[in-house]
Amino acid sequence: MTHALFLDFDGTLVEIVDRPDAVAVKPGVPETLTRLSAALEGALAVVSGRPIAFLDAKLEPFTPDAAGLHGVERRLAGVLHPCRPEEHPGLRRGIEGLHEALDPVENVIIEDKGCSVAVHWRMAPAEEGRAKGLVEDLAERLGSDYRIQYGKMVAEILPALSGKGPIIAKFMEEAPYAGKTPVFIGDDLTDENGFETVNRLGGVAVRIGDGETVARYRLPSVSALAKTLHGWADLGRVDFDGVPEA
Repeated sequence: MTHALFLDFDGTLVEIVDRPDAVAVKPGVPETLTRLSAALEGALAVVSGRPIAFLDAKLEPFTPDAAGLHGVERRLAGVLHPCRPEEHPGLRRGIEGLHEALDPVENVIIEDKGCSVAVHWRMAPAEEGRAKGLVEDLAERLGSDYRIQYGKMVAEILPALSGKGPIIAKFMEEAPYAGKTPVFIGDDLTDENGFETVNRLGGVAVRIGDGETVARYRLPSVSALAKTLHGWADLGRVDFDGVPEA
């Protein structure tokens, strides 16, 4: 059965860097993804916490199906269902408060995504307690319509119904994904939910790097994945021969 491939972005297609806006896609990756998408009859999507517009800018000229902001926004077959910040007035006010509290703190970064907000302390690990506390306080004030998603030295507030697992499941109901075996590749806590979903759907999960995981397979690095994707594009299919088990 043909595979449907879902790829995380940060830590998977690109290396994680100190400043989230400074990530860089290695030369040749967009071309590899273009060839692989064609081989999979278009059943390739990028599933990320980033906005879709950011993904497009980094992956150009490749413009795949995509889920951004952990599924808050999505694009399938060229039809975009965007994030609408005006539908989140409480969150918008809360983001203003985060800026007031954290802008004076050196090297703590607030990443405003419109319908979600992420606070990064990678460059200021001593500020983890303060940053997490402010995020948790805001999430509590916002109530059950929102949740916190933790990642590698980042905490993000986003709509409660979002998640990589649910959006992968939704894509799997639509052409060209329906009837295919899902494969999801990611690297972080935010991806474990997606791994659980593809496992439940009879698919295959691949973890990039170290850490406990429910994924069946593991690749050591972003570079190792790039090499694997290039090999799959040459083969014209997904093939797990030579991919180590987790």
